[in-house]
Amino acid sequence: MRRFLTLASLALALAVPGAVAQQASAPHEWLFGAWTGGAFPPADNSNPRCLGQPTVLFTRDVVMRATPLDFAYRQRLIETVAARENGVEFRLTPVPVPGGRVPADFAFGCQGGPDVLLVERRAADEIVLPNCEEMPFPLRRCGAP
Repeated sequence: MRRFLTLASLALALAVPGAVAQQASAPHEWLFGAWTGGAFPPADNSNPRCLGQPTVLFTRDVVMRATPLDFAYRQRLIETVAARENGVEFRLTPVPVPGGRVPADFAFGCQGGPDVLLVERRAADEIVLPNCEEMPFPLRRCGAP
């Protein structure tokens, strides 16, 4: 019995790191970071100032958006992310607001509604948000050459 428990604990110890290593990366991992542009043509994205004033920030769990009239970023929690042929589709957690109207600057003005965000990759460090009237220009990754 003792030998069995020793072997079982050894097998478990060896299996756990393998299971952790097999976890798939997030489908939007290539987006993580700061992006400039969108509402306006992209600024100089190699300039350190870009990192101080990005338009959109993507993380594993949150999409943050700057607005021209407010210094605070609008944060939207990511509910799901689905890989698409040339990008990803985000389903964002609905924002509970009185009266059911989401403020315009809380979303991106996309056709799918305030809780859907499509991102298309144009180049290694350039994306677009198609059919989003508040983001008609491409976005470029801050810090990219």
